[in-house]
This record gives sequence, C-alpha cells and structure tokens, in this order.
Amino acid sequence: MKKTLLLFLLLAGFTAISQNVISLYNGEIPNSKPYKMQEVKRSDKGLFVGYWKVSEPTLEIFLPEKPNDKKAAVILCPGGGYAMESYRREGTEIAKAFNAEGVAVFLLKYRLPSDSIMHDTSIGPLQDAQQAIKTVRERAAEWNIDTNNIGIMGFSAGGHLASTAGTHFNKSYIPNMEKTSLRPDFMILIYPVISMQDGLAHGGSRRLLLGENPGQEKLDLFSNDQQVNENTPPTWLTHTGDDTVVPVANSIRFYENLVKNKVLSEMHLYPKGNHGFVLSIPPSEWMQPLFQWMQKSEYIAK
Repeated sequence: MKKTLLLFLLLAGFTAISQNVISLYNGEIPNSKPYKMQEVKRSDKGLFVGYWKVSEPTLEIFLPEKPNDKKAAVILCPGGGYAMESYRREGTEIAKAFNAEGVAVFLLKYRLPSDSIMHDTSIGPLQDAQQAIKTVRERAAEWNIDTNNIGIMGFSAGGHLASTAGTHFNKSYIPNMEKTSLRPDFMILIYPVISMQDGLAHGGSRRLLLGENPGQEKLDLFSNDQQVNENTPPTWLTHTGDDTVVPVANSIRFYENLVKNKVLSEMHLYPKGNHGFVLSIPPSEWMQPLFQWMQKSEYIAK
C-alpha cells in the first residue's frame, strides 16, 4: 500500500511539472526528407542525459501552478554542439526553476542537422525555433501567456539557435500565412555559440550546421553578432573567461553590438568555471541574477 501511494505521489508530482508533449508541426515538416532517423535516448549512471539523432521535433510544455502576473513564457533550447541535446540539465531542470518563478516554459526538442533528414542543414534547427515561437504565440490564450512576453533561451549551440531566432526573425523559414511575429521578445544566452568565424566558432557546431567547407557568405549570415540591429530583442548573457570550448569572445562581441545598437541588455562574466559552468550550480542559485534582470525589464513581476 505504501509503495502504491509513493508511486502515485511521484507520478502526480511529475504531471504537475510537465503537462504535455506536442508535435511541433501538425503536418509535413518543412525542409525534410522522407528518411526518419532512429532517435537515441541516453542515460549516464542511471540518469537521463538527452537525445541524439532527433528528426521529429516536439515541444514539452511546463506550466507553473501559480503563473506570474506578467504571464511570461520562455522557449528553451538545450545545447549539445548540434550533435545532441542536453535535455535534462539544460532543459527539464531549468524549466522547474522558471516554473517556480511563475514563468511558463516550452522545451524545444529541435531537429539536429543531418543531410539524411533535411535538404538544408543550416536552416533546419532555425525552422523549428521559428515554429516554436509561432505555436506559442498563436496558442498564448490557451496557455495563459502574454503574446508580447515570449522569450527564447539557449545553452551553448542551443544559444546559437536562440540567437539565430533572435536575429533572423524578419525572414520566415517556415510557412506563415498568418504572418505571426517570429521575433522573440527577449533572449537568454548561456555560454552561447555566436560566431561561425575562424578562431571563434565551435568547430563541431559549425561543421554540423554549415558543412565541411561553408562559403564566407554563409559564415557571415550565421555569425549572429554580425546580424544585430536596433530591433534585436533585449538580451541577458553569461559566460566564463576560461571557457576552452566556446571562447568568451562570442558573448563579448554579441554584447558589444547590442550596446552599439542601443539594445538594452545585460552580461555576467566570471573568471573561471569553463564551459557548462552553471551545471554544477543549482539552477535556483545561478539563475537569480537572470530573474532580477527579468524583473527590472518587467518580463516577470517584482
């Protein structure tokens, strides 16, 4: 009897956090080939880690028990070098921390770039990010969300995806007959891949997204620091100076161009911690400066 009760409580607690997983597209997935990769779900020492070989994108919905008065939502893009998605540590655990602040989270499991499943690998993940923004904005009333308070957050290569969505929103890479705005209202970038240029790019992310020998035009297009303008959403960034995987100059250059274009943003740099430094800190702790910025910027209530 006790074991049954414990199982019930555990299941009840889980459903209170994640209410639903929906397919990102109702019909045909744009830019796709008929072949479907066999998705791989991996664990380490009994703990779920994330996904490899994602070909069917989804949104996992995390709605707070007590929504914040500002009805904010965050679309969350886990990192993984465009080779995998760190779905737990840069996904579900982050969603719980946002829910505690009354913020809804839509965890995006985006297609990983592969010639076997898409015609153009460079835009596949971006299409999924745009579709996620479109879906959340169009169904905002259903989820008790303010259509003008929908942000996007990404870690590492997921930060590249988030910053791509935040700097390429004027062009729709998906069917959008409704002309729904694809511009996120704010961005949150955690040790993000920003540049695709030699000396700054994360080599694996660049190769998987753009191919072995991308031309300079494509390198420039997906170097998101070069795409910042006065309409780029306000942004919060964090990084460490000793990051040996994604050089801190990625965040610095992006922030400098935000300042140059008078985009109100905030950056937190730390001397040590290397790549993934926040993963050794409870989200409720390292995210406090982020929540304070969201309060100051009126994305969440004080």
